[in-house]
Amino acid sequence: MVASENQRRAYPDGSTISTWTAPDGWTLRRFDWPSSAATPRGSILFQPGRGDLFEKYLETFHHWHAQGWSIASFDWRGQGKSGRLSDDPNVGDIDTFETYLADFAAFWKDWATTAPGPHVIVAHSMGGHLIGRALDEGIASPAAAVLVAPMMGVHAPISAGFGEWLANTMMRLGNPQRRAWKGNERPATMASRQTLLTHDDDRYADEPFWWDKDPGLRLGPPSWRWVARAFDSTRTLRGSPRLKNMKVPVLMLVADADQLVRPQDTLSVAAAMPDCHVIRFGPESAHEILREVDAVRDRAISAIDTFLSERAAQ
Repeated sequence: MVASENQRRAYPDGSTISTWTAPDGWTLRRFDWPSSAATPRGSILFQPGRGDLFEKYLETFHHWHAQGWSIASFDWRGQGKSGRLSDDPNVGDIDTFETYLADFAAFWKDWATTAPGPHVIVAHSMGGHLIGRALDEGIASPAAAVLVAPMMGVHAPISAGFGEWLANTMMRLGNPQRRAWKGNERPATMASRQTLLTHDDDRYADEPFWWDKDPGLRLGPPSWRWVARAFDSTRTLRGSPRLKNMKVPVLMLVADADQLVRPQDTLSVAAAMPDCHVIRFGPESAHEILREVDAVRDRAISAIDTFLSERAAQ
């Protein structure tokens, strides 16, 4: 417990936090931790979810680094320490998901030319959706990709179509960059935020620890514009005819009890891919599979290790 907490609440020795500038001049915060192994195994680019910060995954970075991987990550535009697009610094906003993809495409091009191969992408939630689109659109061609609780569909009242209509209507009725709801991770739920994310009290407490350490990392609910763009982008990927031709091997970790993203949509996208292996978790796992209780997290990490050993060998 003590060693694990030390890994989770301090930056690793040898890691660096710097900035990277997107082609349009926007500054994104990045994390790099080169391998110290005599024979480096390769490089993992980890991309977090909406409102996330890479600090929440330092424990998992330690695991991969000990296996010889170099680790990199960056905060998506508008969250973490990569600026804000809304006048309210607590609101997560984006003009269009294509902006996220443009940032990723440029970062991938820079990173993949210097990081030792093989190159692997691991991504969570919104990050998993965006990487799914990047693979589908040929923006990146890693040796393998792992998508953890990827946002392939957004929970909505009645239906996704109604949810998208409602979000677009709310955009037109006021400032589209205003918060879509007051708090929590989804509207109209009585569940606590922790219940939606993880059953592990200690790992859940890591996030407020980092918020207290650096209040600029904190982000609250999304804007109505973000919600509308999320419905549009997830619908676009689910309907892509290119999925059946994807050449990158993919591992998807799915929490069947996920209350933030729709697991049935994730499974439909996985079924459309020719080389996709799915690991499913039951009620023992909430949305943040890599930050769950040990029994869940250990199974997830083991599945990722096996997949990378088989599909991303040096």
